[in-house]
Amino acid sequence: MTAGGSGPRVPSSAGAAPAPAAGIDAVPAPLAAAATDAKLAFLRLATSYPGPVRRVDAIETHMSWVFLTGHDAYKLKKPVRLGQFDARSLAARRRYCEEEVRVNRRLAPDVYLGVVALCVDARGQFRLGRDGAVVDWLVWMRRLPARHMLDHAIRAGTLRAQDIRRVASRLAAFYRTATPLSVDAGAYRAAFARELGRNRRALVRPAYGLAPGPVRDLCAAQQALLAARPDWFDERVRSHRIVDGHGDLRPEHVCLAPQVSIIDAIEFAPALRIVDPADELGFLALECERLGAAGAGACLLRSYAELAGDRPGAGLVHFYQGYRAALRARLAIRHLDEARFRHAPEWRRRAERYLGLAQSHQDSADAAAHALS
Repeated sequence: MTAGGSGPRVPSSAGAAPAPAAGIDAVPAPLAAAATDAKLAFLRLATSYPGPVRRVDAIETHMSWVFLTGHDAYKLKKPVRLGQFDARSLAARRRYCEEEVRVNRRLAPDVYLGVVALCVDARGQFRLGRDGAVVDWLVWMRRLPARHMLDHAIRAGTLRAQDIRRVASRLAAFYRTATPLSVDAGAYRAAFARELGRNRRALVRPAYGLAPGPVRDLCAAQQALLAARPDWFDERVRSHRIVDGHGDLRPEHVCLAPQVSIIDAIEFAPALRIVDPADELGFLALECERLGAAGAGACLLRSYAELAGDRPGAGLVHFYQGYRAALRARLAIRHLDEARFRHAPEWRRRAERYLGLAQSHQDSADAAAHALS
């Protein structure tokens, strides 16, 4: 279904926020099946949004389309199934939108403004948040300035130690108030073992062109350390350090100003948010290191330890970082499974960079374990 011959209409309350729709998920089949391309065409138009909007920038990710206006951002979930993400039904997309707002308001309450309906009125016109039959749902966010994101500050050379300490303070407060999760220590370690096995099987595939010998050696060393030092992991479980965290803590998700806001927590797979804060912070430090700011990552870990009074062993943190680096290598190289990325050298280079970081941190973890033996 298209938006109608006369095109999309400007919401009547120009300058006001889009109001939540009164519609329900049970809509007539022709409306529920409104063509995705028609929705995208409507959402790319500046006149589709309330207030004076001059242009709309559209960004496509694996799971969503994001539409950026002057001050706001609207995210439309793709009606696809990708692993644990299954948004093929209208009801599922609504649940994902609502859950995204809920989990992200913990670290960015002023950014996640709500969930807005995309409706079709009686004349067949698309409307945002107005009366009509609901044909989709969008997450409505405040747009964050790119220049204030942590990855931009690293690349621009403008990152200050006080910025990192502010991030550490925000995360220390978050983990301090997070509800500890009841986790079985053996199951916690087994989950790492399973992912390490998946890393090895994926990364040695001949089609990816990575050197299989070093990959096998790295993965074997990680498995061996996991088996040799169960006490490192079990102590974290016994100390009730495992929490419902962020799940994807990277520099591009951290806004430094005017206050620290951390966005894009994983909403579609709660199990991926069951983490040790030392693991999440180690991952953020690893990503800073990958971008050329290893000192910022070290400052983050030191500041967190001081503020939270949580001092996990260096060997465990290095294991977490090596594990995350190998996992990111796997995710990077899997881009070559898609035709549009198959001949792009970027993803193999990125995987190789992650594998180098994984080996470096594994060496440090092994050294820490040897010093304790």
